[in-house]
Amino acid sequence: MSNPTPSFLMRLVARFVPQAPDFFALLGEQMDHMRHAADLLVNFMETGSAEAGALILEEEHRSDDIKVRNLQTLSEAFSTPMDREDIYRAIIGLDEVVNYCKATVNEMDVLSVHPEKYELDMAMRIRDGVMALQAGYAKLQKSPELVMQDCTTAHKTERLVEKIYRRALAELFQGQDFINMFKRREIYRHLSNAADRMAVCAETLNQMAVKMG
Repeated sequence: MSNPTPSFLMRLVARFVPQAPDFFALLGEQMDHMRHAADLLVNFMETGSAEAGALILEEEHRSDDIKVRNLQTLSEAFSTPMDREDIYRAIIGLDEVVNYCKATVNEMDVLSVHPEKYELDMAMRIRDGVMALQAGYAKLQKSPELVMQDCTTAHKTERLVEKIYRRALAELFQGQDFINMFKRREIYRHLSNAADRMAVCAETLNQMAVKMG
């Protein structure tokens, strides 16, 4: 006859010690929305269509709802599978990248600026970095030792964006159309900031992987 004691103890522990939320899945879902926003940003820079811009704004709202949910889940969690502060930084960081995608589109609409080659190039590099982050998050739970490579890739794409940013500025300030100069500079800065936040996300992800390894 089987001993019912272990089952009873498990039920007792589950009652008084709630199971930790699956933050790997929660962050993975947030990462998926960040990837979608990056895809939409590239599409907007390729087409310049109002429809593509509107989709980015919608995605930002959905991403913000997920950020709020994840923060609430974190605040209520009895325990976490990773460092609590790292999870918090990850939630905030992923959301900031999406925010800059939205801010770029908003600013281009307000300033009546249409996409050009440098903005498309930066957006594509940002998407490359986001894809690397997505791959890293997919490995975090079961293969944290493999995450560093993806984080390194994300950092490299951030440096590529900065090179494009400097090259774009150098060309931009060659003419006499000062109004266009200041407009374009604002757009370039938003894209550069998105890449900077992406690099911060990579550093946070790398810290989580190191602690789990």
